[in-house]
Amino acid sequence: MVEINIGSEEWLSQVKENIVEPEMPIIDPHHHLWDDRGSTYLVEELQADTGSGHKVVKTVYMECGWAYKEDGPKHLRVVGETEAVVEQAKKSKETGGAVISAIVSRADLRLGEELIEVLDAHQEASDGLFRGIRHAGARAEHPEALTIPGGAPKGLFEDTDFLAGVKVLGRNGYTYDTWHYHYQNREFLEMVKKIPDTKIILDHFGTPLGVGPYANKKEEIFHQWRLDIKEISKIDNVFMKIGGMAMPDNGYGWNLRDKPAKSDEFVEAQSRYYLHAIDCFGPERCMMESNFPVDRMSLSYHVLYNGLKKIVEDFSDDEKNHMFYKTAESVYSVEG
Repeated sequence: MVEINIGSEEWLSQVKENIVEPEMPIIDPHHHLWDDRGSTYLVEELQADTGSGHKVVKTVYMECGWAYKEDGPKHLRVVGETEAVVEQAKKSKETGGAVISAIVSRADLRLGEELIEVLDAHQEASDGLFRGIRHAGARAEHPEALTIPGGAPKGLFEDTDFLAGVKVLGRNGYTYDTWHYHYQNREFLEMVKKIPDTKIILDHFGTPLGVGPYANKKEEIFHQWRLDIKEISKIDNVFMKIGGMAMPDNGYGWNLRDKPAKSDEFVEAQSRYYLHAIDCFGPERCMMESNFPVDRMSLSYHVLYNGLKKIVEDFSDDEKNHMFYKTAESVYSVEG
């Protein structure tokens, strides 16, 4: 398990900002919890962040390989994560803070007939919160250069068993999330062309990398990324999570500094990615995400959401409402 330094309160507290549009309601559609990788981020820590000034009312939990069962049938051990998150979700309802209102769990979509058994087990364990699966496609070509190297097998998006599994999700009313790297966007594009009946969510812009061999190729990568995102956006059942680009592997270096990033420098560095994605997908298919606590390695929650709001300050209230709330509410059937 990779250890992750999620940014200490002392370090993050060096940057304090007034909250931008504090009354705007927010669903954070992408965060993790854990207590097993050199740091602890459970509901107490989550609600300290979501309650730091912005009006975050609900969240969607995203699988991260936490709390798997240590015994029992191997394909069902992932259900331990859903069980653990349900306990945290119950706590979140008792505090008056943001409520964990949906869960995206893990399953190996190549399982074939056993996949339905896993989906049913997640649903049974979820207290009604299970919404879909993330089986990430991220395959690191230079894992030694990355803080969080993805270990998916080569050719996953072409695997016939995998494609069948993504289709099973749609037939059963579940969503499919993926996380992968920028150089896999074309593989992803070819995959989604074959799967018109499943809601598919691309996390973190398709993760443009900016470290190691990619550090001096940011403009080249951005140019190709723009073209890829435009093509992906033509597939109507694909939605885009816009966020998750303050990870160390994106190459901005904020995690290495004496002080974390401010919202204005976040906007200056990343707004072109957000604006292009929104232009391609439209606000109705985009959702602003925190990717906490991973992005906490670079900046605090209130600073991040200030930056997100500043990027779209010229959009209408209805467009903002889609990106910060309604798209996530619809895609993940967030209730309550």
